[in-house]
Parts: sequence; structure tokens; C-alpha cells
Amino acid sequence: DVRKVLASAIANAENNHNLDVDSLVVAEASVGKALTMKRFMARGRGKSSQIIKPFSRLRIVVREQQEEA
Repeated sequence: DVRKVLASAIANAENNHNLDVDSLVVAEASVGKALTMKRFMARGRGKSSQIIKPFSRLRIVVREQQEEA
């Protein structure tokens, strides 16, 4: 999943902002909570139990590295 998000960030920097791919560095990477799906599963004798499926959001920011003279 991290590789997919990083490849997407690099492609966005190249296509949308015309940055050089060879000089990109990862400036920030974070994982945060997204939504939680709540479902119910049928059980015996007319009962049910709750299923909680949490999701997360992965965010990677890339910047062009400044060359030092």
C-alpha cells in the first residue's frame, strides 16, 4: 500500500506540477483514521453480533530537493 501511494505522489508531482522526478524527496508521511464501517452478523438463536471494520488514510508529501551550491 505504501508503494502505491508513493508511486501516485511521484506521478502527481511529475504530471501536475512539472517537477523533476530524480530530485524528489519524501517531506512528510502520516497515517490517520478514516471511517469505520459497522455491520451485523447473524448468529444462532436469533441473535447478532457487531462487526467493526476500521479504515486508515495514508498520506505522503513529496518535495523537490534544493541543490546546494
